[in-house]
Amino acid sequence: MIYEIQKRNTPVATLIKNFINKKSGKVSESRNEIQKRFEHLDWKDQKKIVMAFLDSCKSDRQWAYSKLYHHWDKSFEAKVKDVWDRLHEPMCAWSIIRFFPISYVKENMASFTDERNFYFISLRLAEDPDYVIDRSKLRTVDYLAVLCNSGRTISEDEAIDMLFEIVHDLCINGFSIYEQTHMNYDESVYNLSNNLSINRAHNYLFRMEHLKALRFFDEWNRKVHNYVMDSPEYSILKQWGMSQFESCEQSILIVRKYAYLALDDKYKLPTDTSMTELLSLVDLEFRQSPEDVPSRITNDMSPSDPLFLEKIKQTNVEVQKLMDAFELEPVNGDVPF
Repeated sequence: MIYEIQKRNTPVATLIKNFINKKSGKVSESRNEIQKRFEHLDWKDQKKIVMAFLDSCKSDRQWAYSKLYHHWDKSFEAKVKDVWDRLHEPMCAWSIIRFFPISYVKENMASFTDERNFYFISLRLAEDPDYVIDRSKLRTVDYLAVLCNSGRTISEDEAIDMLFEIVHDLCINGFSIYEQTHMNYDESVYNLSNNLSINRAHNYLFRMEHLKALRFFDEWNRKVHNYVMDSPEYSILKQWGMSQFESCEQSILIVRKYAYLALDDKYKLPTDTSMTELLSLVDLEFRQSPEDVPSRITNDMSPSDPLFLEKIKQTNVEVQKLMDAFELEPVNGDVPF
């Protein structure tokens, strides 16, 4: 019998040498081996590797930036500053914002132009109690995160207002794609507390001990949930016999409608003209008969679409039989086996 002999590891010093020497003919091979072994190497070797990758091409620098964020050391500061001054790459800013002296971050705020960077800048600078947070540049839930993580306080009324500001934004602008892909496709879609933004805000306010505000919001949310459950639109949607995956868009429309109608007038704005259009859209949507409702299951669907499993079930009898036999239900749109 012929046994395959396992390949012996190349010394890491040789790998680094071959990676740095672009004429070695082994750059790609060395890069792959270094990246595979990086987390298990000695710290002194990890530092040499990060430095070498910072001197390489853009994709190598980006890999190094991701390692810097979790393996930061003061010795990297001069090199990172040099790379930032020359290239101003967004990923490079991550480590600067998090680890550089606060004085440097303050002086260079204007150069960190990425929108999400301002959130992380605020988190860092808010460590200084004298730093004034520019709330106008932050989403409400991110502003709450900065307050919570910097130990700052707000009144109960402010806490309540922020929760309803988030609800108002969801009503007007809808749920983001990110929020939709992280939803449970069941009856919980009708409960606003399961929305990611609301859930995050709830968590921050709980940590800040604003229990009175949370009780007030939860009571309001229960009323909205009851309005939705008792609504003619919900009854019609159930009569259509669509799966919860396929009816997700209609479900969100119903929630947005009744949440907006239940908002106190002080949270509504004169610019909410799009809400009038939404209310009309909901009325029009639920006048349709089931056969007129366009199916979201199409031939060109992406496997990442939550409805892709529904398509498989419709076109593959064996999959449907297997799910029925074991009484399996989809898990967040994924095959449950």
